[in-house]
Amino acid sequence: MKKLFLVASVLCLVASAGAGGTIQRPRKRGQTAAAAPAPVVIQGGPWTEPTFADSTAGDMVDGEDLVIRRAAVEALGPYNGSVVAVDPATGRILSMVNQRLALSAGFQPCSTIKVAVALAGLSEKAIRPANRFHVGGLRMDLTYALAHSNNYYFATLGEKLGFEKVSHYARLFGYGEKAGLNVAGEQPGYFPPAAPRNGGVGMLCSFGEEISQTPLELAALMSAIANGGTLYYLQYPRDQAEAKNLVPMVKRRLAIGSLIPVIKPGMRGAVEFGTAHRAREDGPIAGKTGTCSENHAHLGWFGSFNDSGRRKLVVVVLLTGGRPAIGPLAAGIAGEMYRRLGEQNYFAGSQPITAATMVSRQICCRK
Repeated sequence: MKKLFLVASVLCLVASAGAGGTIQRPRKRGQTAAAAPAPVVIQGGPWTEPTFADSTAGDMVDGEDLVIRRAAVEALGPYNGSVVAVDPATGRILSMVNQRLALSAGFQPCSTIKVAVALAGLSEKAIRPANRFHVGGLRMDLTYALAHSNNYYFATLGEKLGFEKVSHYARLFGYGEKAGLNVAGEQPGYFPPAAPRNGGVGMLCSFGEEISQTPLELAALMSAIANGGTLYYLQYPRDQAEAKNLVPMVKRRLAIGSLIPVIKPGMRGAVEFGTAHRAREDGPIAGKTGTCSENHAHLGWFGSFNDSGRRKLVVVVLLTGGRPAIGPLAAGIAGEMYRRLGEQNYFAGSQPITAATMVSRQICCRK
């Protein structure tokens, strides 16, 4: 079993290294938007998803925050992907770029599943902040493992927990169900009923094997971490009147409040010195990258939230296509979005408190 995960880890690192020479960074300050390249399919290989596309085609935006949407669209640029931005204080979807992709039945979560696994391990006291696993001759703690997305650490933790406990917490955190409340066209993700045949629970906990995660599911979990443990139903207003009168709806309270300070250093570390360092753009950001391939396409994930300022925002980026579609690039796109919003002092503002919000806190959250 140990040999299987070591080999898998090496293959993952080789794939990421091979992709490095072809990555294009998001546009930086002062650069103008270029025309999107025509959709490209890697020739001579198995990859069938285009790396570049018009990711805004067909989107309905009447109920969106147009400041957020503009920042998301400009940061994503010509890449084939989706950006979902959520207000973690209410569960409102502020913008959903590439709604076809965001509302689909989901994709393998790759290493973003490690956040849920870490919370499960801490909940079950299978790990403690000071605990270290022996990995390849090193003694590694949770912060380092999250920051550097160490596959063997999380495979080992998954084996220690067992599939039933991992499944319990994953479903508690929203995997395998719709994240939204009456969001038109949304499909639920998928969580397997048994450990995967390929690598068992260890491969599930390190690579997300056999799981389908939607951008909305990841955005809902990141929102719960950002707000202290409330898993909201995500709501997507159809127009500005609905947005103004939105009443937050609580799906369930997660008993993770005391665990969030334990996982945050690893998520902050991912941005400051780990796999998500390209997101270092505007203030402290906490997040988790994911890179893998599924159904003849590369996948690049980044789930994140700003960890400073009066106004909080959750940003999830999913890229799909050829070799450039990797987690570090997704982190760079999110970082560019945070930077653009920071220049507009978005995070310095306070969260709007409406009459609808007060009704929600007095009634909905009493359950």
